[in-house]
Amino acid sequence: MKVIGFAGYSGAGKTTLVERLIPVLKRHGLRVSVVKHAHHKFDIDHPGKDTFRHREAGAFEVVVASDRRLALMREFEQPAQLSVHQLVAELDAGVDWVLVEGFKQSDLPKIEVWRATAEGETERPACYVEDERVAAIATDTPESLPLPTSLPLFDLNDAEAIGQWLIDSGTRFEYNRDHHV
Repeated sequence: MKVIGFAGYSGAGKTTLVERLIPVLKRHGLRVSVVKHAHHKFDIDHPGKDTFRHREAGAFEVVVASDRRLALMREFEQPAQLSVHQLVAELDAGVDWVLVEGFKQSDLPKIEVWRATAEGETERPACYVEDERVAAIATDTPESLPLPTSLPLFDLNDAEAIGQWLIDSGTRFEYNRDHHV
């Protein structure tokens, strides 16, 4: 299993890039999973549905499955901040790539998704300046990067090139579950 993070500020284009990379990797016959950091009170369930009713009744976990998909919902009795490694451990070990969106502070190798701030906005610091785990930068404005870099630079809209780079550099992103558990 290979794992790569995608870090950047809200609105930079992380979700769109990950969405475009999935089919690129799949065309190479690779199985892809995604770990996404969400806001505190997100929900994928809907009032009135059986699974929602089970959760409302106090179930700790609800697994719903069909012949096409499986979903596990777990309620935390106390707020719990799971690490990205705990979330990766929940995934099928047979996956080829895990794309991790968010978790900017994680110790995973990552691609920084960077956009220049619009006029009048407060300048946001770039991660690559301080974080040695940034392996590459995807941007639509390379000329606006705050500091020069020797890291690979990719056009944010060129998922094909980024996907090929990931495949070509795959051994660099090999994940050792035992090391992180």
